[in-house]
Amino acid sequence: MKPIYSSNLPAKRHHSIFNCGEIIITHKPVLLEETIEALSPKLNGTYIDGTIGGGGHAEALLNASGAKSRLMGIDRDPDAVERCKARLSCFGDRFVCVHSDFASMTRVAQENGFNKPDGILLDLGVSSFQIDEPERGFSFIADGPLDMRMDNSKGMTVAEYLDMLEGDWQTLATVLRQYGEEPRATKIAKAIAAEQVKSPIKTTARLASIVEKAVGGRKGAPRHPATRTFQALRIAINAEMEQLRDGLESAISLLAEDGRLAVISFHSIEDRIVKQTFRAHEGRTVSLQQGGTEWEGKTPVVVRVNRRAIKPSDNEISKNPRARSAKLRAVRRIQTPS
Repeated sequence: MKPIYSSNLPAKRHHSIFNCGEIIITHKPVLLEETIEALSPKLNGTYIDGTIGGGGHAEALLNASGAKSRLMGIDRDPDAVERCKARLSCFGDRFVCVHSDFASMTRVAQENGFNKPDGILLDLGVSSFQIDEPERGFSFIADGPLDMRMDNSKGMTVAEYLDMLEGDWQTLATVLRQYGEEPRATKIAKAIAAEQVKSPIKTTARLASIVEKAVGGRKGAPRHPATRTFQALRIAINAEMEQLRDGLESAISLLAEDGRLAVISFHSIEDRIVKQTFRAHEGRTVSLQQGGTEWEGKTPVVVRVNRRAIKPSDNEISKNPRARSAKLRAVRRIQTPS
């Protein structure tokens, strides 16, 4: 099936410029057409975007699903919520946006009348808006405070987390290995701990410099040596893996029969959790020793929409390099086999 787009979608779909609520936002939603196709919008259906970010996917989904469709956006980032309320205000009461995390999706959906949505989208990781704002502390490209909180209205910053460790390089090394898959975790953790003891690390530039010095610089590597360290610390302070596991279970349980869940992940740890969760709910029918068969797996039951992960085209990557590691997987909810 080809994606369904109404005539008022921007012509340049990979670089959406949308004028709504007296603002203009430039945003590049990843795998936009592929995501809409995977969700296969139903006419006048109901949808949840659990990580609304810049609102690009939500805009396309509202346009693709009919004039009476409804969508609820959720985001941990209060800035994203306000931005999308303004951006998508032209959809009126077809669109609501809630400041929350997607692990709380069941409660938020019930409170807002989205109990059995026809489709749910989760676009994981950090958004382009967060990366591009130095004061959020997600990137080492421009110096900023060492923050990295998805919800900057509460919780512990990375700077505070390093303070709390008090030089405990073993714990830090475990975090770097587990969440960053960093092969030089011990060396980097010892270097960070030693510098932290000298004086607290408060900025992204200083942290990046410490990591770069510890591993000997870039030496022609395609990405900065601090990339995995920043990823690991961001995941740790935002409890992203716990959020993902809970959010996937909530989403699958919420879906209407024949409803679809699409998930875009950006690194192997996220993708592994998505695959494992989908596989557990896909289940299988097994033969019983005493005769007959029995279905084995978690409920509700889903079937995969795409057998393999969908990746961005070379053309999309050339226009939006941040899309290069994206993977899209989708499932459809079905009745539990008898």
